[in-house]
Amino acid sequence: MKLSLFASAWAFGGFASCRREVESGIFDGIEGPPPETAAEARELSRTGLPYIAEICSGGSYAPASSVSVESHLQDFRAQLARAIAANALFCSCLVGSDSWPLSIAVDFFGRALELGKKAGAELSFETHRSRPTFHPWATAELLRALPELRLTCDFSHWCVVCERLPDDEPVLELAISRARHVHARVGYAQGPQVPDPRAPEYEAELLAHEGWWQRIALAAAKRGQAILSVTPEFGPDGYLQHAPFSRRPVADLNELNRWMAVRQRAKLGELLSSVRLS
Repeated sequence: MKLSLFASAWAFGGFASCRREVESGIFDGIEGPPPETAAEARELSRTGLPYIAEICSGGSYAPASSVSVESHLQDFRAQLARAIAANALFCSCLVGSDSWPLSIAVDFFGRALELGKKAGAELSFETHRSRPTFHPWATAELLRALPELRLTCDFSHWCVVCERLPDDEPVLELAISRARHVHARVGYAQGPQVPDPRAPEYEAELLAHEGWWQRIALAAAKRGQAILSVTPEFGPDGYLQHAPFSRRPVADLNELNRWMAVRQRAKLGELLSSVRLS
């Protein structure tokens, strides 16, 4: 089983920066939103770089609760077409709303899965705040209702929603068994992003997340999955802490994501090598 590391356009500030990260040899591909135009889609496809499309419905990473189900589906359908035009490997989706009852969320995800199937596109749905997958128990209900639902596991969101490291083992095991993709960011009880994962005061959180990622890798290898894709995703937009008044960032985002990529290349790479050889 191969490990592939993707540079996040959100974290690195766009596709051009991500391409430079891939050229550095640290990353293997790019993850980001579908190109806005057909010309941009062709250009991205021509690069030949492995590309994961990030589909976001509702007009924002945190959609208003007033946005209708049909509007979410319309966003999804349009971005899915652009992702296919850009030759995406698969689509990692932040779609739907946490304001919906379970029955509406199940129906929505079922319809999204059907659209993906008709388009011949593989879909993975991120565990993300503001979405129906915002916490472990809601996600477990969706997974039980929809056997084909696969996850982009970003457990950092669950840490802040639960205000602790998720500890419901059967629910974690269910999520891990459905994992398709990993967003490698470290969360803690009071936020989705620790100030610096290298700091000793966040060692427990770092090791907990790495334990979950390792379990995802082993489960994927057992299923016969050819590639485990991982995107380090320490990001801006309030995720990165700043000092009051001076607004000085507490860490360099690019440095954090490169550090995480190198660390997981070693740790997950070694794990998967041992599985392959056993």
